[in-house]
This record gives sequence, C-alpha cells and structure tokens, in this order.
Amino acid sequence: MGIRIRRLAAVLALAASANASAELVVIVSARNPAPLLSSDQVAAIFLGQARRFPDGAQAEALDQRLGSHERNQFYAQVAGKTPALLKAHWSKLVFTGRGQPPREAADGAAVRRMVADNPSLIGYIDRAALDASVRPVLVLR
Repeated sequence: MGIRIRRLAAVLALAASANASAELVVIVSARNPAPLLSSDQVAAIFLGQARRFPDGAQAEALDQRLGSHERNQFYAQVAGKTPALLKAHWSKLVFTGRGQPPREAADGAAVRRMVADNPSLIGYIDRAALDASVRPVLVLR
C-alpha cells in the first residue's frame, strides 16, 4: 500500500509542476539599447508585422522549439494565439510570400546564448534563466 501512495504522490507532484506557469521575460542582448517594449510591440515582431525595434534597429525574433510549454505560454499571453491559430497565421504569410516564421532554438538556454551574441535578436525565456548577458524588455505575468 505504501508504494501506491508514493507513486500517487509522485504523479500528483509531476502534474502540479506541469501546470505551473513559468514567469517569462522577453529579452534582448545586453548590448541592445532597445527600450522597454509593450506586448503589442513584441507581438508585432514575433508575428512578422514589424522588423525593427522602436529605435529603428533591426529586430529578428527567435522562438523556442515548437510544442514547448514556454512557446505556447508566450504566444497565448502576448498575441492571444493558440498553436493552431499561430500555425494558420504563418501558413497564410508564407503562402502569400509576406513572411517566414521566426527561427527556433532548442531551449531557453540556447535562446539566451543566441540573443546575448546578437543585438538584433529578441527572444523569451523563463525569468529564472536571466543573467547579465541579456536584458529584459518585457515581463509576462
């Protein structure tokens, strides 16, 4: 009986951690002078509607991998889009020749490294993964 209770407790703990939403931050390189951005400005960059930061510098969005919890949470909070709506959005833009979806990185650590190395990139990571190489421009709660 004790083993069953421990297994049930482990399953419940895993389910609780899977449902917990991470606090995401939208980041740019520490060398990027971009000001704080609004959700609308970030959504425009990630949806291919804007290619520049407000100061006129080039902006290139960098996504986390398709299907990741962070990616789904990011687009739900910033753009109000489910994965299916996002796929439809990009299918339309690609089909009409008006845009390509952002490049993907394997995980938050890869996003942080790539953004830190390139001032024109903008990405999103779990707030706990912030370090001095990147700077938050929007905190998603």
